[in-house]
Amino acid sequence: MRNRQSKIYNLQSKISSMKLLAACFLLLATCGFATCKYGFKDIGGLPTEVKTFRVNYFENKAEYKNPQLSPQLTEKLKQKIISTTRLQQTNGDEAHYDISGYVSNYYTSTTGISASNTTLNRLTATFHIIFKNTLDETKNFEADVNYSVDFDANLSLSQVEQSKGDEIAKNLTDAIFNKIFSNW
Repeated sequence: MRNRQSKIYNLQSKISSMKLLAACFLLLATCGFATCKYGFKDIGGLPTEVKTFRVNYFENKAEYKNPQLSPQLTEKLKQKIISTTRLQQTNGDEAHYDISGYVSNYYTSTTGISASNTTLNRLTATFHIIFKNTLDETKNFEADVNYSVDFDANLSLSQVEQSKGDEIAKNLTDAIFNKIFSNW
């Protein structure tokens, strides 16, 4: 009797193990086949007749010039438009959206003082956008966007540019993009 109970227990244990193994396999298979694709490939309200865009090289007309900022902004804006809209990039004059502009200001200022010593500085970059809609000239505009970042006064400007350069370029790119595409 005891031997029979032991066999039944072992059999039940094996069945439980097999059920657990099957459940794990089913869970893994479900997770493996269940994919979620999220995309944001078009700006809501973007006119359907608009098909192409051109981003001209952004110049740097600021008194102090960060040599990496203009090329970063130019490329980041192209990539953002490509990845978040249905618009096709072109380099020709026939672009429906023609985007140009320049870095107009790039400077530091003091924002924090303690006991007659500077403790905090701010780096500000301003970009002047020139937007032309070749399909609807009433949508043409020029505007300024800027981004500032505060930093410890003990850091040099080159240290800040090295550590915060990508953040500055990303935030300016987002501001430029939003200024152009948020009106739709």
